[in-house]
Amino acid sequence: MAFFSACSMQSTKAIPPAVATRFGKPTVIGTIKSRDIDEGSGVAASKCHQGVLWTHNDSGDDAFIYAVDLSGESLGTWEVPNVENIDWEDIAEFKDATGKCLIYIGETGDNKSRRQEHAVYRISEPDTTHSDPDSDRKHPQQTGAAEAIRFVYPDYNQNAETLMVHPTTGDIYILTKRVSGPAGVYRLKPTFNNGAVVKLEKVAELSVPAIPNGLLTGGDISPDGKSVVLCDYTQGYELRLQVDAANFDAIWQQTPEPVDLGKREHGEGITYNMDGTSILATSEGKRSPIIEVKLFK
Repeated sequence: MAFFSACSMQSTKAIPPAVATRFGKPTVIGTIKSRDIDEGSGVAASKCHQGVLWTHNDSGDDAFIYAVDLSGESLGTWEVPNVENIDWEDIAEFKDATGKCLIYIGETGDNKSRRQEHAVYRISEPDTTHSDPDSDRKHPQQTGAAEAIRFVYPDYNQNAETLMVHPTTGDIYILTKRVSGPAGVYRLKPTFNNGAVVKLEKVAELSVPAIPNGLLTGGDISPDGKSVVLCDYTQGYELRLQVDAANFDAIWQQTPEPVDLGKREHGEGITYNMDGTSILATSEGKRSPIIEVKLFK
């Protein structure tokens, strides 16, 4: 929509149309109410249950995952029995060819970059339609046993807070969090429980239009595999794959487009919703808002 003043109406120059945007305005659609979610460090939308979000706390919590609906009401707490939370930083979801939904948890945090070995855990997504919404950390439900991939970086020890899974290939992407330069983009094949420690493959470096330019705290790949959404503490960014791209990794060469996520005090969680029609974002801290940004084609 164009706006005219008295002077501009007398001008003979054409006024350019407003630039179309893919992103709607950020809207708070809920507030996470569970007292147990006090340092939410990642968020993922279920691909099997409409309107269900999965999250977890940062280091300091035990191995729990939490489900909430889009208004922030608790759907239950689950303990992952055979792992520990040293520094969980992000969570992602993958729906396999049989229709089974799997949750991936990134044991990737390392603020001092001293840990040589990290891990990605994978569990079957619990069925929230038959869960106990009153379960909590004192009385949790139990997930199935976690599968694991243990990995090292090919270059040097790093801190990472972004975990993503490609919806078709199942490839895992880990993006590092850097203050002194662009983030590293690393790929990991989903070879769970083979006993080996795997070396990540570096596929790109990525800078977002912010200072620092590599301080990434969360991300997700769209359900159609054509877009990536990332965030730092305050802002979101989206990359879109060109139509004629030969493979998905060409997306890292695209220019990230800023996404206004509204007010986030310490934003670390971001995800596409189940059908990829909106972006959902959360923050650390108690009673985090759930922010939605609708997407237009």
